Amino acid sequence: MIESAKTIEFKFERTIPVPPEKAYDAWVNPEMPGTPWQKGNELIMDPKVNGLFWLLVIVDYPHPHYGRFTELERPAKIQHTWMSRNTLGLESVVTVTFVKKGENTLMTLVHSGLPDAECGRDHEGGWNYFLDTFAEKLAIP
Repeated sequence: MIESAKTIEFKFERTIPVPPEKAYDAWVNPEMPGTPWQKGNELIMDPKVNGLFWLLVIVDYPHPHYGRFTELERPAKIQHTWMSRNTLGLESVVTVTFVKKGENTLMTLVHSGLPDAECGRDHEGGWNYFLDTFAEKLAIP
């Protein structure tokens, strides 16, 4: 019998000062600062259901990330798998939702299925960086 690896999940929320449609469109735009796509040195991305992405970030050494879009429901939800060296071969899942709150959007990102190890916990700082930058850039008129 193979024992399953223990996994963890992170949940992040940000209020984005634009309607859900604009936040959704910005999140899948590889030119938008604050998205993981924009940070890459190289990117192949096909944002459609079953479309794949490959993101290469070079910081000291190459950090490839890859996955598959599993749900795209504009303007409410984006879901994709996420694999990298820091997932230890596990296929984790990133779910981003956009809910209208007055003139703003409550953006929630849940990253589940990460290994319960330092490399998995490193995603907390990374997602906080991206979401803070994303919210800040969309606040600029």
